Amino acid sequence: MVAATVASTLAIQLVLTSTGGADANSGVVDPTVGLEVRFARLFSYFTVLSNILVGVTSVMLAIRPQRDSAVWRVVRLDALLGIIATGVVFHLLLAPILDLAGWAYVATLGFHYATPILAVAVWLIFGPRPTMSASTLAWACLWPAAWLLFTFVRGEATGWYPYPFLDAGKLGLATALINSGLVLVGAAVVAAVLLLVDRLLPAPLRPQPDSPTPARVRSAG
Repeated sequence: MVAATVASTLAIQLVLTSTGGADANSGVVDPTVGLEVRFARLFSYFTVLSNILVGVTSVMLAIRPQRDSAVWRVVRLDALLGIIATGVVFHLLLAPILDLAGWAYVATLGFHYATPILAVAVWLIFGPRPTMSASTLAWACLWPAAWLLFTFVRGEATGWYPYPFLDAGKLGLATALINSGLVLVGAAVVAAVLLLVDRLLPAPLRPQPDSPTPARVRSAG
């Protein structure tokens, strides 16, 4: 369900981007830039990246629910952390300033409402759990930090920033860095809450591997 929501939402946005329609993340229609630039910008949004990550990890878990490793635990937490941050930041900072209509509005419902709610609900019901630790949390916070670094470096080179609260060109670098620091602190708080829930909630029932069929014992005599 989560993966299907991500796929359908992304398909809508890809069509909008290809045809010069509005972007569901910003509401902007910019006919002055080429198709390759529009796609590069689309996949620079944290919203789109977090939706893709949660969609891919959902498919991987559906294929093999018992999947587990140290790297996998970090990736899974990144997916949850990213999609929750996407929903929270959108509602607090972006929704009040966006005016979307048509298919762009449908896409934003998928990106910012349906996927975050479904992803968290599926994790709460099905887990897997417990899989988190303090070290998992620390490693998971590297992805938002790396994305912010990339965003500022790219923005300095191109003059384009994916979100207005990070626009160093308009706000000034100091204000944009403070805003990014607040986002990181918020992400760390969300990650800590996920860690707490992961430890406190009972582990959901998980499918057990089939036990080998016992060999038949020949009766003597």
